[in-house]
Amino acid sequence: MKDIVLFFCFFLFLVSFLRESNAVSQEKNNGVYIVYMGAADGTKNRQTQLMASLIRRKKDAVVHSYNNGFSGFAARLTEAEAKSIAQRPGVISVFPDPILQLHTTRSWDFLQYQTEVEISSGSDNSSPKGADTIIGILDTGIWPESESFSENDMSEVPSRWKGTCMKSQDSSSFKCNKKLIGARFYGDSDEKGIKPSGSARDQNGHGTHVASTAAGSPISGASYYGLASGTAKGGSPGSRIAMYRVCTTNGCRGSSIMKAFDDAIADGVDVLSLSLGSSSGLELEFSSDPIAIGAFHAVEKGILVSCSAGNDGPDAGTVVNVAPWILTVAATTIDRDFETDIVLGGNKLIKGGGISFGNLTNSPVYPLISGDLAKSGDNDISEENARSCVPDSLDGTKVKGKIVLCDNRDGAYSLSMKLAEVKSKGGIGFILVDDNARTVAPKFKSFSAAVVTEKDSNEILSYINSTKKPVASVLPTVTTTKYKPAPVVAYFSSRGPAYNTQNLLKPDITAPGVAILAAWPGNDTKESVAGQAPPLYNIISGTSMSCPHVSGIAALVKAQNPSWSPSAIKSAIMTSAIQTNNLKAPITTVSGSVATPYDIGAGEASPSGALNPGLIYETSAVDYLQFLCSVGYDKSKIKLISDTVPDDFSCPTNSSSESISQMNYPSIAVSNIKENEIKKVTRTVTNVGQEDATYTATIKAPDGLEVQVIPNKLVFTNNSNKLSYEVSFKASSKPKEDLFGSITWTNGKYKVQSPFVVTTNS
Repeated sequence: MKDIVLFFCFFLFLVSFLRESNAVSQEKNNGVYIVYMGAADGTKNRQTQLMASLIRRKKDAVVHSYNNGFSGFAARLTEAEAKSIAQRPGVISVFPDPILQLHTTRSWDFLQYQTEVEISSGSDNSSPKGADTIIGILDTGIWPESESFSENDMSEVPSRWKGTCMKSQDSSSFKCNKKLIGARFYGDSDEKGIKPSGSARDQNGHGTHVASTAAGSPISGASYYGLASGTAKGGSPGSRIAMYRVCTTNGCRGSSIMKAFDDAIADGVDVLSLSLGSSSGLELEFSSDPIAIGAFHAVEKGILVSCSAGNDGPDAGTVVNVAPWILTVAATTIDRDFETDIVLGGNKLIKGGGISFGNLTNSPVYPLISGDLAKSGDNDISEENARSCVPDSLDGTKVKGKIVLCDNRDGAYSLSMKLAEVKSKGGIGFILVDDNARTVAPKFKSFSAAVVTEKDSNEILSYINSTKKPVASVLPTVTTTKYKPAPVVAYFSSRGPAYNTQNLLKPDITAPGVAILAAWPGNDTKESVAGQAPPLYNIISGTSMSCPHVSGIAALVKAQNPSWSPSAIKSAIMTSAIQTNNLKAPITTVSGSVATPYDIGAGEASPSGALNPGLIYETSAVDYLQFLCSVGYDKSKIKLISDTVPDDFSCPTNSSSESISQMNYPSIAVSNIKENEIKKVTRTVTNVGQEDATYTATIKAPDGLEVQVIPNKLVFTNNSNKLSYEVSFKASSKPKEDLFGSITWTNGKYKVQSPFVVTTNS
């Protein structure tokens, strides 16, 4: 059954080897610990001494050393050695090497079409194209032969690039070029410490897909076996790509992720894109989170870091990669649907979904049965199990030669297991009832199959139960565009609030992450449709796909504004985001409810809007240091972590999570508000638009919450391009639920919007 439905729901890109590993499992770390020693400067001697003492005892003890963006190393240690090293001067933390997981093209056209921001002359969407910016991608590797990574029309590699194309076991075939300018890989060591031969070549597909989404060259005529045909392109086609293969057959090791961050900082990338992370509820503390640590030092060096929010939605509190210096990306749909229609007797048409290249005739001549009516004679099998087509629940004599309708509400068995049950009993067609799966286009390859909503299934069931000999057919999939409503929040997209971090609104932004077409390794026979060559482009879903959309936009902004800091670029993307769908109504979730900032952050990313933000919120290095204070670090530890600590810096005596609200962030989160209590936060904006401009504040507040902005008018001049304002929140009664709203600054040309959330929780 390997050729059936390899990707489904948010597991679309969690291949089997990653699914077998818990997101932060330590069981297979081979005794590897990460020793984190903070900033690269000032601790080098201690690091060298520690590593030397380990090597004297055991030659192959050290797995990785970190020397560029930060200091430390990964080594094979006993638990006792790890505890001893943790007490040494200059050591911030020692923790087991965690295994993280992947959070696994009309999307760009859709984003551009959706934008409500007028683009001023000289900065149209085709102008910057991300020229000469370098996007570093930490993932499963890359397929260099893909046309998406062709160097056609690319200029010479920028002289500031210091990276390399590592020699590997397939160096004769793996070649970098002016587009793919760098490739590194980080293999696992075996129990004897011997590193196997490796390559940056992608044997999974995930990294190739992500890289082409972020910065792939425009390729006309791309499709997945004729579906989603058109021009496949990255968001920043003028950008260079540097691939850092951190995921192997044993998962994505934290020690490799930190080494990739360390290398990327020295190599000279502008943007880092990570479509991976921990599972919800397992978000690590800063001192033991490889992504948060690496991202902190990258941002200190001027590199924007974009990360996927995770695929554990729609439950609240599932968002990961929530450090304030990370741009955290949720996932939404686009206006394209893969429609797989079902024809019932009497030519009644039901619009299903999914991707199927079945060969049933268009006429409804095939017997149709529901799972409960095909129940096995085994008394231990319940009618509910048969209705869901769980393994060994169906009677082959009742199923053979029929199309079977199966429910998917039980959650105990996967789609592929239910499909296997139908096929093994001789079924010729499969209809799955699942509202969520209907939105993500699961693949059925050459078998005739479709997914329908529960509402549509009621019509099918009514027909089956009212007809003596019900018949149907499942038609091959067709692509439809201008589908409405779109965007819709993907059901799998992880939601806020942040699990361990108060007073910080996450995710930050959302972008297309459902059924995205992008490049794929050309040798993947597992993805082939029977009788056809492997696809060069593939359709998959997840926040893994939304993250590189935002990374591409960040590269566009960086190309147009080379001197902007990562926080300025983040602000431009967030405050210019879109909150409405293609019906000009608020963006919704799959269930139809209006999306909140916990679902979409500031809204749907707008490529052109981000190029013209008007005002930006710059989150300073001191803001991030104060954040470390609020989560329990003292000045001495912070001075070890960062090499940008001002001489007069100190942690407030009353530092707590409450102070995080005061960070100069593009969104606002206030917690623990009591009835009639007033809470105030301050924000500072920098004018990057017209030199002389007056902005007026507009407040959108929910019932029961009084919000004031003082002053409510900001006047910028040549001599005053940075101004502050205060926001006060007062709850007229104790809120029973979180309250959402927004503050928008407008001057007639630019609209700068910040979402806020106010909650009674501490």
